[in-house]
Amino acid sequence: MKFSRVISILFILMMAGIAGCNSSGSKEEKISSDLVNNPNTANGKTNSASLPNFKFAEVEHDFGKIIQGESVSYEFQFTNNGKSDLIIVDVSTSCGCTVPSFPKTPIRPGGKGAIKVSFNSAGKRGFQTKNVLVVANTQPNTTLLRIRAQIVNPNSDN
Repeated sequence: MKFSRVISILFILMMAGIAGCNSSGSKEEKISSDLVNNPNTANGKTNSASLPNFKFAEVEHDFGKIIQGESVSYEFQFTNNGKSDLIIVDVSTSCGCTVPSFPKTPIRPGGKGAIKVSFNSAGKRGFQTKNVLVVANTQPNTTLLRIRAQIVNPNSDN
């Protein structure tokens, strides 16, 4: 009897956890990842001539030395050098201290945009490298951006 009660409680907790994971709390709509298709065909040939294409001014940024606790931001500027609309589906980071924002509307061929990355150095020290993964309807469909900083103690002379 006691064993079945424990199982019931674990089941209820598990279901509550799953329900909590499914509610985002955000009213922001995301573009469906179904729009990011791999254009490879069954025979291995790729028709990438008509696809959108990121052309970033730079894919890495070094903030240099910043004081621990300081928040900094950088915008990675890009152009769609492809022949169709560029759709950014998602931008994810390697750490909760790094927050991205990106265009939610398609970028026309020849159009420009930016992916803003904000980094909060609270609780960090020393050299930090954070990765930002951009998922879009390009070939390849992922692009890696990177930020770096050296976090110094506010009480030191560094």
